[in-house]
Amino acid sequence: MAKDTPYVDVQNLSKSFGALNLFSHISFSIAEGQKVGLIAKNGMGKSTLLSVLAGKEGHDTGDIVFRRDLTIGFLEQSPHFDPQESVLDACFNHHGEEEKVLKAKQVLTQLKIRDLQQPMGQLSGGQQKRVALANVLLMEPDLLILDEPTNHLDLEMIEWLEGYLARGNKTLLMVTHDRFFLDRVCSVILELDDHTIYTYRGNYSYYLEKRQERIDNKRAEIARANNLYRTELEWMRRMPQARGHKARYREDAFYELEKVAKQRMEERQLRLKTNNVYIGSKIFECQYISKRFDDIVILKDFYYNFSRFEKMGIVGNNGTGKSTFIKMLLGQVQPDEGRIVIGETVRFGYFSQEGLQFDEQQKVIDVITAIADYVDLGSGKKLSASQLLQYFLFTPEQQYNYVYKLSGGERRKLYLCTVLMKNPNFLVLDEPTNDLDIVTLQILEEYLQDFPGCVIVVSHDRYFMDKVVDHLLVFKGQGKVQDFPGNYTQYREWVALESENSNNIRESKVSGNSNKSYRHDNRRRMSFKEKREFEQLEREIAALEAEQHQLEEQLCSGRLSVEELTEKSKRLPLLKDELDEKSMRWLELSEIE
Repeated sequence: MAKDTPYVDVQNLSKSFGALNLFSHISFSIAEGQKVGLIAKNGMGKSTLLSVLAGKEGHDTGDIVFRRDLTIGFLEQSPHFDPQESVLDACFNHHGEEEKVLKAKQVLTQLKIRDLQQPMGQLSGGQQKRVALANVLLMEPDLLILDEPTNHLDLEMIEWLEGYLARGNKTLLMVTHDRFFLDRVCSVILELDDHTIYTYRGNYSYYLEKRQERIDNKRAEIARANNLYRTELEWMRRMPQARGHKARYREDAFYELEKVAKQRMEERQLRLKTNNVYIGSKIFECQYISKRFDDIVILKDFYYNFSRFEKMGIVGNNGTGKSTFIKMLLGQVQPDEGRIVIGETVRFGYFSQEGLQFDEQQKVIDVITAIADYVDLGSGKKLSASQLLQYFLFTPEQQYNYVYKLSGGERRKLYLCTVLMKNPNFLVLDEPTNDLDIVTLQILEEYLQDFPGCVIVVSHDRYFMDKVVDHLLVFKGQGKVQDFPGNYTQYREWVALESENSNNIRESKVSGNSNKSYRHDNRRRMSFKEKREFEQLEREIAALEAEQHQLEEQLCSGRLSVEELTEKSKRLPLLKDELDEKSMRWLELSEIE
């Protein structure tokens, strides 16, 4: 075959399950060396398409042509192993070849799987997914097909995999919700939308730009078709004899025009804002807590006082204690020493990694209405259970589907809706991005940005963290926790800067002449952390001053009810105390150069 023959050529491929049509007559190709990302909403057939290409599932119509002798490595979303075989045996058939065993050990070590003789049945689901990933990479196939490869990887592993896949002439097709990963690895994006495939020859950032152009053009086309449709409809409604002499093609064209005019572009959801979430000034305080499991230290004499309206991210490698910290905060695990004091007004909403427990025979809408019929948004506005589901992209038809018909991603999305329907004022989200599609993640990001309560997010999704949080706790293991005022990208920049400074100091010590005299500048300068705190304080003080001004105007307006007057009168002195405290800290920092 010619060198420029595609690795995979897909022509007019269709697949459905009963009445559910996933994709119809889609065509695309993957050339040697291309790194392709596949994007679609949950339940639209991403995983099914990968399984069809890997030969794990059949298809209804169309052709898939592979280059002769092409080898494929397929990472499934939920891989299965013989529970009795060892980790090393699970990593393809080594036949005792020393080179391959050595290579397997190196890859497994990077993925933090260290006991190579451990039976697979003793590993967690996340560890099994990592062994499956190692298995696929060690095959060194011509084409890698990867379904959510970053799930169950910590940041260190994700960055290693990012570099591994970006190097060389590897060819891959993958589904991932990690947009940083997608942006840095893939050079082609395939979007599966409305049963059709669209190709974008660029990375994720390029895709976002061009997708918006496509949507704008489609809306313009539908608007033009609607204008013309109204004119043609008048003609069609006339008596048959009035149009009997007209050309038949005009009638045929009318029906084609009608198809275009009646298309419905998915309108972007309005941002969901609530004014009815009240949380007092006392949130929670970790009073010198310590926790360990045998030799593993999770926390040691850890103190933290959580601020009102704070949006905190928690990052760190697997096993450093992030989830344990969350469970201590929620009272599910007790600290060995110290205590956690929770404010009386705090109502937690907890989205955990293990929270998917539904009655399979319930309808989607019934799962939500069993919690509440509506959420009170304040100012006389209410959000019904159906509207909340629609906000998170459950169509009216899907809301009356049974739970057992939902995909894995749709179940995660439904679970998220059950948490939000309880109208909490403090959200705790443990790996919320796993298995959610990118469109849902964008909606969740907007929801959290506008959320008027407190938020803690544990996540390895760097893009998501940058969008949502303004403060980090970095768990480094053995009880070490770093408090960093900024998002994940700012933290990485700071780490790189600190590393560069350390290297410069070491180099100057090695190459420096002891006879040289240096002029020291003893004036203290702001640290990186203090600069971030100073900037954050300026924003917070401006917001507090605006709130104070608004409160004072409302209290003097004479239009408040007794309840509102009481509530706002209580808030004003608390607001002034908070403003004074932050202003004093701002003054302290402003005196540092």
